[in-house]
Amino acid sequence: MAVEERRDEIINLVRQNGFVSVEALAQHFDVTVQTIRRDLNDLSHEGRLARYRGGGALPSSVANIDYTARQIMNPEEKEQIAAMVARHVPDHASIFINIGTTTEAVAAALIRHEDLRVITNNLNVAMLLSRHTDFEIIITGGSVRNRDGGVLGQLSLDMIEQFRVDIGIIGISGIDADGTLLDFDYAEIRAAQSIMRYARKTFLVTDHTKFLRRPLVRLASIKDVSAVFTDRQPPPAIAQLLADNGTELHIVRR
Repeated sequence: MAVEERRDEIINLVRQNGFVSVEALAQHFDVTVQTIRRDLNDLSHEGRLARYRGGGALPSSVANIDYTARQIMNPEEKEQIAAMVARHVPDHASIFINIGTTTEAVAAALIRHEDLRVITNNLNVAMLLSRHTDFEIIITGGSVRNRDGGVLGQLSLDMIEQFRVDIGIIGISGIDADGTLLDFDYAEIRAAQSIMRYARKTFLVTDHTKFLRRPLVRLASIKDVSAVFTDRQPPPAIAQLLADNGTELHIVRR
């Protein structure tokens, strides 16, 4: 069994049992305990499980990984996803970009475009694009979340609703097995829902670690977006849901 296949199966076993021990996993896969420890450590680093002494368990559904840690997680995958998204954004377009490290990677990938109008509730996106482009950049009003530069609250929602843009680019913290898009912060969810409502197309950008992760708050269904951009094939049920509903699926070529 390939490493990624084994790790995906470890996640499935954790979901079924709540907690799995190193010894039980080593026996199940017929590998050494050292191999399983490496698997669990890497899966914990990706945010796909919580690492405990002797094994692993489901990650928290109420608290996200710190922003500084997420910034350095899967950087190559995020850059590849961002480059793929940029190829689907035409020059002279209007776009929303919301909060998240993958959406920030998309902003970086757009700097060679021409004449974009960008509305964002992400200070990091606004600062990056203002330094490197002559785009028209509009920041929503609201309260700044210190830990990650997100701008949230009723003022932000009111401002988002004043625009009708070509493309909304959103990230997500988790995608349940039935395709439900999930996140940790209700205010952030409200902003993303408004972006989806007022964009002609919605692009969801997500790396593979978000599939089958279960934060607390529901955003929408994955079938409600126009296109999904990711670095690996989604679980079969989610891929089928996308196909059944005509949602585009774009996967990074390796």
